Amino acid sequence: MPGMPGMKPEPPPTQQQPTAPQHEHDMQNMPGMHHDDTEQPTHLMSGTHLEPASTPAPMWMKQVGPWMLMAHGNVFLTGNFQGGPRGLHRFESTNWLMLMEHRKLGPGMLEFHQMLSAEPGTLPAGGSPQLFQTGETYKGLPLVDKQHPHDLFGELTAQYTVPLNDHVSWSIYGGPVGEPALGPVAFMHRASAAEIPTAPLGHHLQDSTHISYGVVTTGFKVGKFKLEGSAFNGREPDENRLTFDFGPLDSWAARISFAPGRNWAAQYSFGRLIHPEQLEPENINRQTASITYNRPLARGNWASTFVWGQNDKRVLKTTQESFLLESVLNFMGRNYVYTRLELVDKDELQGALIPPNRSFRIGGYTFGGVRDLLHNSKINLGLGADVTFYSKPDVLNAAYGDNPVSAKVFLRIRPGVPKH
Repeated sequence: MPGMPGMKPEPPPTQQQPTAPQHEHDMQNMPGMHHDDTEQPTHLMSGTHLEPASTPAPMWMKQVGPWMLMAHGNVFLTGNFQGGPRGLHRFESTNWLMLMEHRKLGPGMLEFHQMLSAEPGTLPAGGSPQLFQTGETYKGLPLVDKQHPHDLFGELTAQYTVPLNDHVSWSIYGGPVGEPALGPVAFMHRASAAEIPTAPLGHHLQDSTHISYGVVTTGFKVGKFKLEGSAFNGREPDENRLTFDFGPLDSWAARISFAPGRNWAAQYSFGRLIHPEQLEPENINRQTASITYNRPLARGNWASTFVWGQNDKRVLKTTQESFLLESVLNFMGRNYVYTRLELVDKDELQGALIPPNRSFRIGGYTFGGVRDLLHNSKINLGLGADVTFYSKPDVLNAAYGDNPVSAKVFLRIRPGVPKH
């Protein structure tokens, strides 16, 4: 006891950013499952990715009988100011809500995932203004310099995982809308992008299949490796963001992931996408590779991701590549600084003063920060801002100006990290 002769006071515990609760995650307490420091918790994210086990997990949780219920989300209320002759100014909201329910069932673990977004009502119908962004359509025309709203339903899936021995487990995942085994963790769910209200310019070369209307995935986790294969509908969602856009499962993907320790995860994936864009007759071979590093700090966290993505268009016989490096540093609990650096090949910048059927190497360089006004285990409310600079070929100066600059000011709302 404190103050008694011969008794030394206990040192204060080291404060670290909590990670997702381990007690039921990844079946590590189930019979036949081997536990070590590299076992991966099931974080609240879409699809079937591996990510570093040390990744913070802001969420609300509740145990109801045998079920563990979890909820996570992000809401950005944003003043969006895009620069240059093609830039627009809007007040808007990007947002999403992720729900998960899981429990032990028989020899394995059963999970249900739902992801919802109000963006069909909180973003302009033609998309959020974003210089050099491309992908999908509005009123039958390709979206250029705009990021499309996400659909109301982003995921409705079930997954069942069964341990086969101490080091091997098998899983099957699928549903009417979900994410195939193609690409890195989708940008909305990456810890390295948690403070950034903007989609990457390379979204449609990296992780745009995170909403696919029809997915079946199966795979094996063998030690620190995970091998997966998917059949899915590779077409992008249509302009009606409130409906299900079902199609044949005629696209496929395969992914190998590797988590060598609690702070690292990497993946390589290859996919064959059948007619992903509505206005193009293209089939695409997509390759992606990514490395994620997460480091818990005494009063914060540092998360970084590198992504390479490539689209090989089989009809036009052209190849576009993208490179992304993003990082978020949370320090002293309430403070965040972040950056996203990109180089992306864009061949869809059709419009006035822009040569048709040309591919251009575009650079986007974003720097920003957030300060939490409320910061507790229930909610984080932050005020943030960022600025984006660009590089581009001179031939685009007539359309975009010599040196366009964009900026955003926003409030960010999400659950806090639960205490353990």
